[in-house]
Amino acid sequence: MRLEPRAASSLTRSLSLTVLALAAALVFASLLVMAAGANPLTVFWLVAKGAAGSQFAALETLTRATPLIFTGLAVAVAFRAKLWNIGAEAQLYMGAVMTVVIGTGAVTIPAYGLIPLIMMAAMLAGALVLLGPALLKTRFGVDEVVTTLLLNFIVILFVSLLLEGPLKDPTGLGWPQSEKVIAEAKLPRLIKGKRLHFGFVLALVAAGIIWFIMKKTVLGYEMRAVGHNAEAARFAGIPVNRVLAKTALLSGGLAALAGFSEVAGLKGNLTLDLSPGYGYTGIVVAMLAMLHPLGVVIAAIFVAGIFVGADAMSRSANVPSYIAQVMVASALLAMVTAMMLMRYRIRWR
Repeated sequence: MRLEPRAASSLTRSLSLTVLALAAALVFASLLVMAAGANPLTVFWLVAKGAAGSQFAALETLTRATPLIFTGLAVAVAFRAKLWNIGAEAQLYMGAVMTVVIGTGAVTIPAYGLIPLIMMAAMLAGALVLLGPALLKTRFGVDEVVTTLLLNFIVILFVSLLLEGPLKDPTGLGWPQSEKVIAEAKLPRLIKGKRLHFGFVLALVAAGIIWFIMKKTVLGYEMRAVGHNAEAARFAGIPVNRVLAKTALLSGGLAALAGFSEVAGLKGNLTLDLSPGYGYTGIVVAMLAMLHPLGVVIAAIFVAGIFVGADAMSRSANVPSYIAQVMVASALLAMVTAMMLMRYRIRWR
């Protein structure tokens, strides 16, 4: 057996392989559900009902999807240029740190000026976190997978240091948490009394902007060219190192917006458990979307729906909610296989 590159992959083949990949993930999850002694159809119905069966469930799914859209966009942008950003979690936390530093009263201006200021500061912090590994890659050939992955742990320890020191809430009864951001720094709720906030709108706008950049601008063309073949792009006169640096700044800034939206829109302060792994899940979202910015929105809502629905399902079907992680992981593996088959055909001897 050998793999031969395809000249091109038609839209029909791409959609067919995507559907088959998701079907394979559901079949695998069904086997595990049956091993747990439950009916797969009943479990999947409960997951769907828990994710979108009521207004509360649907809004919770969109709320959970908001940071996943930001981190999914960050990963999609970086991966498109073959800058393997595994550090969206670190960039998310640095965005959250800057949100707390500025949003707890360091700057007192009206909300229409304070919120954009915090957003720009958060994006700058996240961008600089990824710029370092990008420069190490372009200057010294250091593998960015290693550096970005290790930065996740370094930043988490740094945040822990801040929450036990300069950023610790003096009225928090000793808990490692920051002070609450002031009212002018908070994102408004889209529906009164519900958790869905304006960060979801910002995420949709970000997806539209990234689509425009990738499809309609010179930078987007350069990023795609570098991702397809960096040596050919360099031969054609594209400044590869500069493109990778710009990609790192854009990707890191997008991931930082996830931290900003979680603090300013939902939590109100910074804690060590701010993210249950949104940075890592963003990789799954980006791959399920096949690195398409608008597809990231759909994939993020799909993944968020699985997690939200699984929590409700586990209470009704007596099946562990960890089945959601298995479903997402198997969907990722199936989608990676599908992406390989889109680019290569299998030849048997």
